[in-house]
Amino acid sequence: MKTSIVIIDDHQLFREGVKRILDFEPTFEVVAEGDDGTEAVDLVEKYRPDVVIMDINMPNMNGVEATKELVEEFPNSKVIILSIHDDENYVTHALKTGACGYLLKEMDADALVDAVKVVADGGSYLHPKVTHNLVKEYRRLASDTGTEGGNVFATEIRRPLHLLTRRECEVLQLLADGQSNRTIGETLFISEKTVKNHVSNILQKMNVNDRTQAVVLAIKNGWVEVN
Repeated sequence: MKTSIVIIDDHQLFREGVKRILDFEPTFEVVAEGDDGTEAVDLVEKYRPDVVIMDINMPNMNGVEATKELVEEFPNSKVIILSIHDDENYVTHALKTGACGYLLKEMDADALVDAVKVVADGGSYLHPKVTHNLVKEYRRLASDTGTEGGNVFATEIRRPLHLLTRRECEVLQLLADGQSNRTIGETLFISEKTVKNHVSNILQKMNVNDRTQAVVLAIKNGWVEVN
């Protein structure tokens, strides 16, 4: 079965661009489009899509307000927020209201497709730049409060060679640096497909569902550096 998707964005040109990208994926089907948060609620009630892609800034009802209402009325709703804001306050607010993903509009096509697949399968997906900002904030708070996390950051970085290969450790560090699969491939001089395979192996070995969870766990264990 195809993954059904509803796109909500008040900028028609951008919305059409997102739809065009998704239409190239044979397992996706865009079943409806809208340009307002209020319309999103009506469309979800009508089509019951697997994933909703929602702009954060819209008239009448913004994406975060619409997400909160969607999750209250339809608890199984899986929403990916689109935004130009990478500030952790925007991200945490969106996630607290029930969003499963947060993408910056500077994303590439692969990130959009990956996000839909991960969220449709029940995981969460954050834009790499957003993940990096959240990790930096986690580090700051942990250090300020003197928690166990703060002690981890004061110790020497311990690579998880008992669990991951050296190449996987390199990929994990670059994930923590907020790099996309494409940028990781360019940095390590390997193909993007190979990067995806390494990421998949990392998630399996670390027993996590997505790259965000992998980075957070690596930070807590002191396996990566955070600048």
